[in-house]
Amino acid sequence: MNTHKITLFLAILLAASYGFAVRAHAQGNAGVTYTSGAVTKAKVFNFEKIADGVYYATANGTMITGSNDVVIVNDTGVLLVDAGVTPAVARALVQDVKLLTDKPVRWVVNTHFHYDHTDGNSIFGPEVQIIGHEYVRYAIQNLDVLHREPYKTAEANLPIQIQDLKRQVSDARDPHRRAELQQQLDATELERKQFAEIKPVPPTVTYASTMLMYEGQREIRLLFLGRGHTPGDTVVFLPKERIVCTGDLMESRLAYMGDAIFDEWVTTLDALKKLDFDIVLPGHGVPFHGKSLITAYQSYLKDLTAQIAKLRAQGLTAEEAAQKADLTSHKADFPQITGAGADVRGVRRMYAWMDERAKQK
Repeated sequence: MNTHKITLFLAILLAASYGFAVRAHAQGNAGVTYTSGAVTKAKVFNFEKIADGVYYATANGTMITGSNDVVIVNDTGVLLVDAGVTPAVARALVQDVKLLTDKPVRWVVNTHFHYDHTDGNSIFGPEVQIIGHEYVRYAIQNLDVLHREPYKTAEANLPIQIQDLKRQVSDARDPHRRAELQQQLDATELERKQFAEIKPVPPTVTYASTMLMYEGQREIRLLFLGRGHTPGDTVVFLPKERIVCTGDLMESRLAYMGDAIFDEWVTTLDALKKLDFDIVLPGHGVPFHGKSLITAYQSYLKDLTAQIAKLRAQGLTAEEAAQKADLTSHKADFPQITGAGADVRGVRRMYAWMDERAKQK
């Protein structure tokens, strides 16, 4: 891929990340409806009210926050689902939550180990329980997470994104568009500075399969339904409210696949669909109703796996297979698909996963 194509790809990727960070009901997934609750606008985050005491937190553009987070206000304190991409983002989230309640943050749940969901952990003192599946603690302690994907590519791309945004700001003629690009540039430059503060901190409380919490009349279930996006994904289930917080196990868009266990991911999503819920609050994208998009994502995963298996059998490298895979039949459900191709990091992981399976036979 030449320099021009790389720059174009990064520009599209960056624009997509900002588009999903803002509440967007016109996402276009076929047959899917979205939430539309009242929004409280704070300094860094917008909080959409999903149910009494339950808010979906997304970036307003002043900072790149990584994950979309969930704020659950309980009788004695606040539970946060995920901690953001940097300590600065986590501090901003805690500060902005004060617009919703004067109750302290007492719990943080890490849905999985990726940096954009956990690198805010370090700001919390011993009075705050950081909770995650036991694999999350293992991964942060043992996998050298700042020198592997997905952090590695994110950090390496920042200088390229900054230079590309500077060029776009310089070329922009429309004042409104120029202001939008300048805000993106400012946020990206700020994120690059904030990365220097990152210190991975693992959960202080772990569980293996199920953890139940009761706060007044609210029941909160932390569930490990099986391996999928990573080997240790947590779903936060509010049975009374019929809400699931899924992290990156189920987004409203295509997820990063660099740590996936592909066949088990499909099975785990079957287990997710068996829960009695109406609203999905994903780690990226936008909240949505129902289970049809989950089924659509399972179909995408199955199709991708089948195509890559055929291409691999033909002797293609992972990089070549990533270019040739054609998932455009799924673009009605996932409109970010605009042509042939798949994320090369996910395809590399799929090749490694296929090797792992072959050794087990």
